Amino acid sequence: MDMAGRLAEYALSVKFRTLDARTVKEMKARTVDALGCAIGAYDEEPVSFARKFASRAAGGGPSTLLGTSKSSPPPVATFVNGLMIRYFDFNDTYLSKEPAHPSDNLAPCLAVSQAEGRDGKELLAAAVVAYEVQCRLCDAADIRHRGWDHVNYGLVSSSLAAAKLMGLGLAQAVHSVNIALNGHIAMRQVRAGELSMWKGASFANAARNAVFAAMLAREGMTGPSPIFEGEMGFFNQVSGPFDLDTRGFGGKGGKFRVADTYLKYWPAEYHAQTAVWAALEIRKKVSDMERVESVLVETHEAGYTILGKDREKWAPRTKETADHSLPFMVGMALLHGTVDNSTYGAASLDDPANLAFVRKVRVVEDPALTAAYPKAMPNRITVRVKGGRGASAQVDVPRGHPGNPMSKEEIEAKFLRLASGKVRDQEAREALGRLWKLEEERELGGVLSLLRVGGHSKA
Repeated sequence: MDMAGRLAEYALSVKFRTLDARTVKEMKARTVDALGCAIGAYDEEPVSFARKFASRAAGGGPSTLLGTSKSSPPPVATFVNGLMIRYFDFNDTYLSKEPAHPSDNLAPCLAVSQAEGRDGKELLAAAVVAYEVQCRLCDAADIRHRGWDHVNYGLVSSSLAAAKLMGLGLAQAVHSVNIALNGHIAMRQVRAGELSMWKGASFANAARNAVFAAMLAREGMTGPSPIFEGEMGFFNQVSGPFDLDTRGFGGKGGKFRVADTYLKYWPAEYHAQTAVWAALEIRKKVSDMERVESVLVETHEAGYTILGKDREKWAPRTKETADHSLPFMVGMALLHGTVDNSTYGAASLDDPANLAFVRKVRVVEDPALTAAYPKAMPNRITVRVKGGRGASAQVDVPRGHPGNPMSKEEIEAKFLRLASGKVRDQEAREALGRLWKLEEERELGGVLSLLRVGGHSKA
């Protein structure tokens, strides 16, 4: 059996009853986290653009547009909701040979679950499968250094989750992967130089295409095969050859990967999380930032390549560039003692004092830090102070990493903070309670309706 077949066979075999208690708990935590991120981004400009598009799509549909009482066809809801989950760069992460944000898979899982009348248990099983497939692909091969975006692995994970929720047979599930992967390969230019709104939309679009592929496969559409091993397939065109033994996947001899994914304490690209913590440590030692002459950030290869090599990172003009700029995030953490969503607003990006401080920051790769990656994602910051003693701090593992996990209380506080001012507190807390018991939900519309912005219909 080819790789698409093995992955599809695995995906269809996983049932809720085969999930261990920790996996269920961790999957619910990531669902809470992702939905908080989504509601927090409700008013952001790209999200408004996507909702306007959805409102013009023909006919409505069965899948809720998060934050509203409106619904759309599954591919459209997948795109809008996926953009919301991803926009703040506050949702979870997985770092291996290839990085990923596995909760991006939750938008298609939610949309298709509603369309197919699935319950909370079926949603959780499909989401665990999506996490497992994407993370295992990330373990297998690095594609970012070949110029391809990590969301290409999401084409596989989301199409298989959709196929599972649709109740497709093995052959149809394989064709879901074949169609999704052949026609929708994404380039890494989306994360190079000055970043655009599409950075937050890249996986949302991949997931939309994945759901569409599964819908076509259900009707009998076939796709090019073998999509991985073929003469002009994924191995030869994108990743290079690799193998995956699904017998070692979660529930088949190995542990599920969801518990190995990382939640974010700060709204910042994950390779910068330890840099923010290190900057806050330095603020305990250096009280007057006006006396700072220079800031040296020593990081690992991924931190340098993704966050510190482009000149645009020193004067970011977009939110998307700023939350992927190591000099900017470190500078703001040092200067203001925090990084939050307002850090990336126009007032902050245009502030001459902010930009002057960022120009003091230098970023270099330290091979010793690179050697520790990805088990750790260390950053070391050294500050030189005019007429006084400098300070240095290094943090290897941030809060939210499996080695330093966020508590349930911290996850809830993040959710409520993001929902504040959008969803009434009583309804946000009721939604939280039900999401922690998601396996008891008979259908998903009820809990999602609690997250309507303003507590009423709003487009």
